Amino acid sequence: MGRKVTVAACSLNQWALDFEGNSERILRSIEIAKVHGAKYRLGPELEICGYGCGDHFFESDTLLHSFQVLRNLLESPITQDIICDHFLPSCRKILLIRPKMIMANSGNYRELRWFSPWNQLRQVEEYFLPRMIQEITGQDSVPFGFCVLSTKDTCIGSEICAELWNPSSPHIQMGLDGVEIFTNSSASHHELRKADQRINLIKSATTKSGGIYLYANQRGCDGDRVYYDGCSMVAINGDIVAQGAQFSLNDLEVTTATLDLEDVRSYRGELYQSHMVREHPLIKVDFSLSSGDDVYLPTQQPIKWHFHTPEEEISLGPACWLWDYLRRSGQAGFLLPLSGGVDSSSTACIVHSMCVLLCQAVEDGNSSVLEDVRRVVGDDSYLPQQPKELCGRIFTTCYMGSENSSEDTCSRARDLARQIGSTHMNINIDMAVKGILGIFSVVTGRWPQFRVNGGSLRENLALQNVQARVRMVLAYLFAQLSLWARGKPGGLLVLGSSNVDESLTGYFTKYDCSSADINPIGGISKTDLKSFLLYCIEKFQLTALRHILAAPPTAELEPLTDGQVSQTDEADMGMTYSELSVIGRLRKISKCGPFSMFCKLIHMWKDALSPTEVAQKVKHFFRMYSVNRHKMTTVTPSYHADSYSPDDNRYDIRPFLYNTRWTWQFRCIDKQVASYH
Repeated sequence: MGRKVTVAACSLNQWALDFEGNSERILRSIEIAKVHGAKYRLGPELEICGYGCGDHFFESDTLLHSFQVLRNLLESPITQDIICDHFLPSCRKILLIRPKMIMANSGNYRELRWFSPWNQLRQVEEYFLPRMIQEITGQDSVPFGFCVLSTKDTCIGSEICAELWNPSSPHIQMGLDGVEIFTNSSASHHELRKADQRINLIKSATTKSGGIYLYANQRGCDGDRVYYDGCSMVAINGDIVAQGAQFSLNDLEVTTATLDLEDVRSYRGELYQSHMVREHPLIKVDFSLSSGDDVYLPTQQPIKWHFHTPEEEISLGPACWLWDYLRRSGQAGFLLPLSGGVDSSSTACIVHSMCVLLCQAVEDGNSSVLEDVRRVVGDDSYLPQQPKELCGRIFTTCYMGSENSSEDTCSRARDLARQIGSTHMNINIDMAVKGILGIFSVVTGRWPQFRVNGGSLRENLALQNVQARVRMVLAYLFAQLSLWARGKPGGLLVLGSSNVDESLTGYFTKYDCSSADINPIGGISKTDLKSFLLYCIEKFQLTALRHILAAPPTAELEPLTDGQVSQTDEADMGMTYSELSVIGRLRKISKCGPFSMFCKLIHMWKDALSPTEVAQKVKHFFRMYSVNRHKMTTVTPSYHADSYSPDDNRYDIRPFLYNTRWTWQFRCIDKQVASYH
């Protein structure tokens, strides 16, 4: 019959500028695709050099080494008899260079900084190849532009990553033009609750016009704040028929599917009522994706996509990101200041989840994970048995108490550390704090006091900040030397634990324990973290979390009252964490300034707050936000997990010196409040 095709979409854990490793993963994926009978293999976007090269894209070395890798791929016997993203290794030919037409240039993406979009729709030019490629292919030049491949049995067209998300996606016109197989090489990052958008776009693309859709996405941390979450898939006529994992420790995954081209043609026969003139230039290829006798070759049937809950996403995405960072950093583990509160406990649970994933991967026979684990722990014969035991080897937690700390938080931190298996220390910081204040007193002749002891607000804040910053200094000291003190090699990465809401308001001390090497929860809201801890109680039987969730959030930087905490986070901030989540989304996602935010909130909160109270909340938030925005310039690199992140690196570009009075904006709010009365 000759109408069934087997195709492969690959998720690879590529690393920016790791040309050696990237090349090996590409070759292994091609090999696996061929074992499964695939004649077409699709990889993620910029898979040779890695997507996250940033300003290294400006360097001639990046282009040179990419062509060197391409030459090796063309020469390799592994790449014979299969089409790989538009080069045909069996003939050692490059069939087509298809430039990207719609750049990703918002949020985490800045592609227009390094690349120019191809804006000559359905046109093709000649690209002259470098000499090293000419020597292999015998081609002086190759087609460059928006065209499609015509094999002996079908027609293949490509769109790249962001083009799928655009209102004028290329697949629309390509489908009307007779293209039967659409491919998409992508570098799409994880965000909580985002996966269904991606799936729906791909299902919609083939529901409208029929056809087969291959989607290949990058996986892992390639050296930046985002985690690329795989989800490679194959769809046909609106149905998903093959699904790759969203989160995994595997460096590569090949998703294959066998499909019948006649199913596409019969589906389209009812859709297309008028003949369309062919508009895309064709590149004819002397190659067939199908074989002659395929009657008994089974085809993939529709599957139901499994979506992770947000709590599962938090336990998996940041855990995989942490492992990539740890194994590629050359360090021997993590150190976490564990306060006994929700935030640091969430970070601890994510590390525990990472250890669960590692043990499961080793049990499943993943030799590369075992090799990485042995290198991290410094023992070539080590075989992890239980997550708790592995946690003790690579995870150190420390409770840094002071005279202002309660026994409750100390015991909560100790109980959680015992349940997850971390190496735990109790450190008292009073001596260091008094030493620093003593230096100040010798120089100035003054000794500052807390507010409850008659001190001013300035003294009160300074005394809190000294404690917080001492904890940061001690965290790095113990990260560098605690393994040395135990007679073991290596250092530890310091983990941070400030959540997205605290970053938004600046409710943390600059250069305190929020200053760390990396922060797995910096893009996650307090509300989501609480739900995540509830999930961990059931998933990992971490019952110590019940007491942590029941306790009010507190920084414990002011003196206790009768041995009990007198300071709470929400009282300090002047609003609840749930209110902050709403405000954060309005500020970033809905792009609201003070006045437009007030106009929305008077309706959203009308059952709980009067317009006057809403105005007070809005003004208070913007004062806090603008006074503390400077802190975001030094905030620890965090896992990007939410679309209202205030990350100053490139996601949320704002000034850090504001007129904090907001006189014009607040006057507009006041006028509206007055008119209501």
